[in-house]
Amino acid sequence: MSDNKVILGSEEWCSFPELGIPTIKARVDSGAKTSALHAINIAPFIKNESNWVKFDINPIQNNLKTVIHCEAPLIDKRIVKSSSGFREQRYVIQTNLQIGTSQWPIEMTLTNRDSMGFRMLLGREAMSGRVLVDPEQKYLLGQPTSDSLKELYKNSEKASSGLRIGLLASNPELYSNKRIMEAGEMRGHEMHFLNIKECYMKLDAKTPEIHYRGGKILNQFDAIIPRIRPSITFYGCALTRQFEALKVYCLNSSNAITQSRDKLYSLQLLLNHGVEIPTTGFANSPLDTDDLIKMVGGSPLIVKLLEGTQGKGVVLAETKKAAESVINAFKSLNANILVQEFIKEANGKDIRCFVIDGKVVAAIQREAMPGEFRANIHLGGTASVIKVTAEEKRIAIKATKAMDLKVAGVDIIRSAKGPLLLEVNSSPGLEGIEGATNKDIAGEMIKAIEKNFKQKVDLK
Repeated sequence: MSDNKVILGSEEWCSFPELGIPTIKARVDSGAKTSALHAINIAPFIKNESNWVKFDINPIQNNLKTVIHCEAPLIDKRIVKSSSGFREQRYVIQTNLQIGTSQWPIEMTLTNRDSMGFRMLLGREAMSGRVLVDPEQKYLLGQPTSDSLKELYKNSEKASSGLRIGLLASNPELYSNKRIMEAGEMRGHEMHFLNIKECYMKLDAKTPEIHYRGGKILNQFDAIIPRIRPSITFYGCALTRQFEALKVYCLNSSNAITQSRDKLYSLQLLLNHGVEIPTTGFANSPLDTDDLIKMVGGSPLIVKLLEGTQGKGVVLAETKKAAESVINAFKSLNANILVQEFIKEANGKDIRCFVIDGKVVAAIQREAMPGEFRANIHLGGTASVIKVTAEEKRIAIKATKAMDLKVAGVDIIRSAKGPLLLEVNSSPGLEGIEGATNKDIAGEMIKAIEKNFKQKVDLK
């Protein structure tokens, strides 16, 4: 049987005649189940009443100038989980693989492999019954010279230049940040991760600058996506404001982020725009605890520290005595305190609407763990797809506009008196909502930036 099989090394050159790819270097990996091909600008479309997908590929590693435009029948869409636990929804195509003198059809997923060492990964499903692998060898079927590569790709188009986009954030390994970087690259943009703590700025009337580690000047960015942790709001917004001074488009403005992070001001702003919220009281170390409790309808009630984030500094007081104890404990901190009516009928559930550019692009219901009243995903809450009402959509969009945000996670609770707004988040997480809905929310954020630049071009 082995006489009929192709013997491959751990790295080989192959081609895809139907895709117009004359040669590409592949990592031969029997440990990987599925094969994967590098692809950017991936877009499904209908051809002859069938589902197809078109995409671009830079077939030569570290060469972004050479691009091939491909299209292939779309056979599936799957969630692929990497060895690091990163989940990604990918399109799956079937096409003929040619390796040496042999050719057979294989399935491949399409994904951006810029960060990988190979444009192509050949997995065991594609090799089963046809291939033997000698992991100590390489290029058993030959390899092209640099001159022959140039000849093979001499007629390939040069890649069209996308936008230069910076992601201003703290943790490059965070799911949301990885997805945004990936979504921008998939749509053909030059993406840069900018660590907030490694940026510093020069304030100058004529030549304002932002510097990065090692003294590198951050200039010529088209757009910035601020993803600022609550603990670093002041500095992150200062940097965003500096980018704005440099005439760089920021997906959420510094002013919008600043006001969204001020719990009290944001609630006042929402009420001024006619957005209903649970009855709320506010005080600084109140002397009249009884009246503050009565103000929101008595116990049970929620007590929040004004500076609390992600469910921290939030306490459910089930009795008047418990409410008094919590408020008095917070008094000792000389803290600003919010008390809010507890919506019992919500039963530990809330709705997260993800709003981008004035449109609700996805929504989930979050449900708290048993014995917990906070539905935050990172506190163990679960997410499920939900159909939101027209009124809930209207509230989410109205709240986002009131805060002047382009991107927001809007939390709504269903009460006996109708939907009420809980909070507007200017840096909402993507993992829970993408995992539950299988929607490309990161891609929608990139599209919002593209739309801004298209409008600018159209106005000229």
